[in-house]
Amino acid sequence: MTNNFKMIALIIFGIIVLIVFQIKHSDHNLNKTISACVVAQKQTSKSFNLEESKKFCKDKITKSLNK
Repeated sequence: MTNNFKMIALIIFGIIVLIVFQIKHSDHNLNKTISACVVAQKQTSKSFNLEESKKFCKDKITKSLNK
């Protein structure tokens, strides 16, 4: 009975850790993708505006994720 309780407690603890990690780091990939898009726009654009580029990239990426 003690082994079963330990195993169940370990599984519940693991699930809680995974949920907390997912909540804390959920925007990491989106931010990295937006940063890469902004860098690419900076290299290809003659007139570069950081705020407009971030807005454009964020809109473009969120649209492609929602399809």
